[in-house]
Amino acid sequence: MGTKLFVIMVVLLLAGFPMMVPLIMGAAYGFYELFGGLQKMDFMVQQMMAGIRPASLIAVPMFILAADIMTRGESASRLIDMVMRFIGHIKGGLAVSTAAACTLFGAVSGSTQATVVAVGSPLRPRMLKAGYNDSFVLGLIINASDIAFLIPPSIGMIIYGVISSTSISELFIAGVGPGLLLLVLFSAYSMFYAHMKGVPTEEKASWSERLVAMRRALFPLGFPVIIVGGIYGGIFSPTEAAAACVLYALILEFLVFRSLTAGDIYRIAKSTGLITAVVFILVAAGAGFSWVISFAQIPQEILGAIGIADMGPKGVLAVISIAFFIGCMFVDPIVVILVLVPIFAPVVENVGLDKVLVGTVITLQVAIGSATPPFGCDIFTAIAVFKRPYMDVIRGIPPFTIILVGVAVALIFVPEIALFLRDLAFR
Repeated sequence: MGTKLFVIMVVLLLAGFPMMVPLIMGAAYGFYELFGGLQKMDFMVQQMMAGIRPASLIAVPMFILAADIMTRGESASRLIDMVMRFIGHIKGGLAVSTAAACTLFGAVSGSTQATVVAVGSPLRPRMLKAGYNDSFVLGLIINASDIAFLIPPSIGMIIYGVISSTSISELFIAGVGPGLLLLVLFSAYSMFYAHMKGVPTEEKASWSERLVAMRRALFPLGFPVIIVGGIYGGIFSPTEAAAACVLYALILEFLVFRSLTAGDIYRIAKSTGLITAVVFILVAAGAGFSWVISFAQIPQEILGAIGIADMGPKGVLAVISIAFFIGCMFVDPIVVILVLVPIFAPVVENVGLDKVLVGTVITLQVAIGSATPPFGCDIFTAIAVFKRPYMDVIRGIPPFTIILVGVAVALIFVPEIALFLRDLAFR
């Protein structure tokens, strides 16, 4: 059955159907084969509905909505301006500011696509004017935006936490260490690049200008305080923190900054609704598909052929890393998480791996794959936003991919990079 299932899904993908169709058809075919007809299709619907029933998933549309409000309002631009005032004048400072702004906005939105739009749109023209090569600029924006997968609130971590029954609060704090490490390494490479290419520096901002920028960004900086401080201070659950972010964003943009009007509410709600619908359909389809492959014991057959049962914890993490890296090069990250996490779950349990560490490794691999050719989803987001050809967009990606892979290897051999803060907060 496994071979036929794979063929059906590949044919549908090659025929141009969106990913939800192959998942649903794969699940339907599995139920048909397992139960000998169509009489159990209602059970398939039950499994799909069960996939979107966990209350933790409510956080996903809330964070998407908060990110949409901030992107259309002034919060994003104020955060970017503050970062620029402090480090824009050093060699490579504009590139470092871009990486820092991507990380900071990722810590507010949890969405890589929103980060590409919010940070890339205003800073790319500025970097090009300063003398940076466009391929470097695009590679930096795409890869730095993927730090949003690791810095809380990460939508990918929420999905993983729901599927694997792992604490989302612990996952959030475990992503901070790898995320900040990536920021440091991206910044170091940006400074090296600026020195090698002789990119001129920008004029140094005065302390009065910096103080003005800090004052303007003071309210937007409340978002990470609400998310991180609220969750780890015991005030909010992750879901409640997401709702608090939406309320805070509404108050800021509509009442304090007055950057949005009542007429914008419909457009924001429509955009959030469309994105949320796609995400939840994928989650539901993935839940049905995961049940089929688990019931048919397809994961055991695949992993048995690889010989993963005889590997130690580091070997298992390496196989997981490779599988997710390759998967996200071709398919949407959420789909890869939905399909592969149940496959590896028994092995992770057997070798005694920390599920929070596994979730952090998976999230990092998702970030790498999302920015890697041929079909990394953030590549196509950049193509759509910046109106650049495919080859121009991917030309500057390899150096950042090498950095990302280096951090992934370090995470396997030095898990404390992720677990130190988790253990400090929860152990």
